Amino acid sequence: MQHSSVFLSRGASVEKARKLIAEAGANGAKLVVLPEVFIPGYPDWVWVVPNSKGAVLNPLYLELLTNAVTIPDESTEQLCEAARAAGVHVAIGINERNQDSSGSSLFSTLLLISDEGKILGAHRKLMPTGGERTVWGQGDGSTLATFATGFGRVGGLICWENYMPLARQAMYQLGTQILVAPTWDSSEPWILAMRHIAREGGTFVINCCQALRMDEVPDRYEFKTLYPEGREWINKGNSCIVDPLGRFLAGPLEAAQEILYADLDMSLIPAAKRLFDAAGHYSRPDVLRFEFGRT
Repeated sequence: MQHSSVFLSRGASVEKARKLIAEAGANGAKLVVLPEVFIPGYPDWVWVVPNSKGAVLNPLYLELLTNAVTIPDESTEQLCEAARAAGVHVAIGINERNQDSSGSSLFSTLLLISDEGKILGAHRKLMPTGGERTVWGQGDGSTLATFATGFGRVGGLICWENYMPLARQAMYQLGTQILVAPTWDSSEPWILAMRHIAREGGTFVINCCQALRMDEVPDRYEFKTLYPEGREWINKGNSCIVDPLGRFLAGPLEAAQEILYADLDMSLIPAAKRLFDAAGHYSRPDVLRFEFGRT
């Protein structure tokens, strides 16, 4: 789903997500993917405001923290109910507050919900990129997992985690058939990477990014003045769905807010892996060994 959050509003972003889930379910979707930290939005100020500007950054962080999600809470209950009502599995990015300890740190987290409205898992992004490290902590291996559904085994990596070769290998070895990749990256190299990963892993890849217009960020936020004058889009999206042979099934969708749909032919997975199976006959464990920490 290439749509924008209601910037830094948890309640309004949850309500928007509920409506989009219902729409996709009514159109026959079985798996709905929403972008990285859709609730309550991506903190793009980390790329334009220097970390020394505490007077600007502190109020922004407080507002982001106040509107973040804890698991479970009222927001997750509403999302679970939306998934159950629509009869769809949901993968959605959230800013997650660390209620298990200080309550003052955040993670970029991928929340996975079943079509019965149950939380299947929550994966915390292993490595925030660049300025993101000023707002998000690091996840750990305990949340790397895949989940069986009626249509295939689903796993997910967030944004530039997908550039981490060993994180990808972990997902391949966990049997991922559909890799969801919620992201903020909409660049051409990123789109090329999505095609490579689909072919490398013999998986379907669902790349989902926000398309956010400048006018969707309220003028009261001072950091807006730091963007180039006349800029219309903060992020143009470029979401896409790629098959295991590296071919586009939908998208890339640029500078538009729409839902992308695709039918996934699961027989393409063994066809793609006949000659190259990164976690099977091509892995050569006698030469190259792989292991990952699950704690």
